[in-house]
Amino acid sequence: MAEFTYKVKESDEELSIKELLSRNFGFSSRFMTRLKQNRLIFLNGESMPGWILPKPGDIITVRTPEETSDFPPEDIPIHVIYEDSDLLVINKQPGVVVHPTKGKPCHTIANGVMKKMLDDGESYKIRFVNRLDMNTSGLLIVAKNSYAQDHLTKQMKSDHIQKKYKAIVSGVITEDSGTIDLPLGRPDPNEVERWVVPEEDGGYPSVTHFKVLERFKKNTLVELQLETGRTHQIRIHLAYIGHPIEGDHLYCHGDPFEYRRIHGDPRPPLDGTPGPRMETNPEIVSDIIDRQALHAFSLTFIHPVTGEQLHLEAPLPEDMERALRSIRAL
Repeated sequence: MAEFTYKVKESDEELSIKELLSRNFGFSSRFMTRLKQNRLIFLNGESMPGWILPKPGDIITVRTPEETSDFPPEDIPIHVIYEDSDLLVINKQPGVVVHPTKGKPCHTIANGVMKKMLDDGESYKIRFVNRLDMNTSGLLIVAKNSYAQDHLTKQMKSDHIQKKYKAIVSGVITEDSGTIDLPLGRPDPNEVERWVVPEEDGGYPSVTHFKVLERFKKNTLVELQLETGRTHQIRIHLAYIGHPIEGDHLYCHGDPFEYRRIHGDPRPPLDGTPGPRMETNPEIVSDIIDRQALHAFSLTFIHPVTGEQLHLEAPLPEDMERALRSIRAL
């Protein structure tokens, strides 16, 4: 349970508790309603309604509601990069879905976090602030209360959370740096794949900045920074410019819809729907790695409670390090 404290100043005269909380902590009206319903606003240690006018020197205290999640706990490794009473930031391993879905109801990061929470004797609702594809590794933020989630979501929407990735791509990128500014959409609503779609046809503005870190004979190691955060954005943008991410079975051939029309589609569906493609994907698309070589290595954001700027990094996973060793050896 997080706690917020404010000492009333002389200049706060004629302002209610509710107004002071909104002004100093940015609590949303929805969050204020929950505090009121649970009687979690205190003035000098006593529960008080938000309309009360405090006096200078009074102490206003707010406690976040007690909550928990009900995911079945599972022994899935959770690699902690940062943790306090409001946030948990982990280094997600590849091959694990973040959140349970209809097609993947268990064996997810949420199940692993649930076990960690119970083992630590804590109780909070698991709220993922950002998402990573199943086969993308790297930094993942879990908010432990609704205030932290609201604050970080606002930072995300206003592009105040800086997200950086590293990827190993096919081919040699000749430019040292650049920007890919191409709208993305979902050409087929029944398929998980996205592609470049004009805005007039429903595409959403999408911007990815890239910087070359190292060039090899047939590959390039790049650093990528998202200006927007569309589903599969990095994967599509790199594939569209002719440099798909190594191991990316969805976009390794460029436009997945054109490839499907020309060659047919041996891949399984990713949303769990029954059909002829339910078996494990038999297609091997890279000689150096068996999943897309994409890693969310850096996050910079403002802590929602302390106001401190946090800069967190996660090292490359072993499979990407191994892939780099193999291509350097060439």
